[in-house]
Amino acid sequence: MLAINEWLFTRFEFARGINWIYLPAGIRLLSTLLFAEAGAIGLLLVSWLVCFFYFFPDDPVRSFAGGILAALGPYLVYRGAQHRYGLHASLATLTPQRLLLLIVAYSVASPLLMHLWFALQGKEGLLQGFLVMFIGDLSGTLLVIYTVKAALSFIPTPPTSLR
Repeated sequence: MLAINEWLFTRFEFARGINWIYLPAGIRLLSTLLFAEAGAIGLLLVSWLVCFFYFFPDDPVRSFAGGILAALGPYLVYRGAQHRYGLHASLATLTPQRLLLLIVAYSVASPLLMHLWFALQGKEGLLQGFLVMFIGDLSGTLLVIYTVKAALSFIPTPPTSLR
């Protein structure tokens, strides 16, 4: 998804790793919703690879922390949804309204964690970066989730006698 995002939206990059449209955000939320802890661990490993070898190869501390924070945001939203809505692996309790709420919550949580880290590192211009990351994560997550939802609508449902 990162490669597709780079191909389609490179010109929408605000700063390295902060885009106005960020499709991997949708995959992060989808992975944790579908695969729970296994999804979070997979995100952690992939995020470390991307951070260490693509985004910040000369900054191992930022890469290490960035990978953790990229996986932690969607996982915390997933755990919150489990607690609040009784979310199960089947996602049966995930209504369209709840899904939209989770998308917004994730779009706040992930940039918030990242920018708290940046603040601890003494970075400046955090509000603008946070807002762009929020918009990028929100737009990317909406695009991915609703594209997947639309694609799933083309899969025929089994006859009621087979359910």
